[in-house]
Amino acid sequence: MSRICDLTGKRPITGNKVSHSNRKTKRWFYPNLQTKKFYVPEEDMWITLKVSTSAIRTINKKGVYQYLKELSQA
Repeated sequence: MSRICDLTGKRPITGNKVSHSNRKTKRWFYPNLQTKKFYVPEEDMWITLKVSTSAIRTINKKGVYQYLKELSQA
C-alpha cells in the first residue's frame, strides 16, 4: 500500500533523526493517513478514500463534493 493521500497528494518525506549526542541518521516522516468513507449526497453514493487528517478537516468544513470540485479545477 502506498502512503499517499488520495486528495492532497501528501507523501512521506525524508529527514534526519537527531540523537542527544547530535548524531544524524536518515529517517522517514509519514503523513497521518486514515481510510475513511464519505457520503456524497449529490451522487447518492459512498466513497472510500485514504486521506490525510488535514484533508478530513477541510472536508468537514466545506463538504466532500465541494472539496472534490475545487481539486478538479486546480
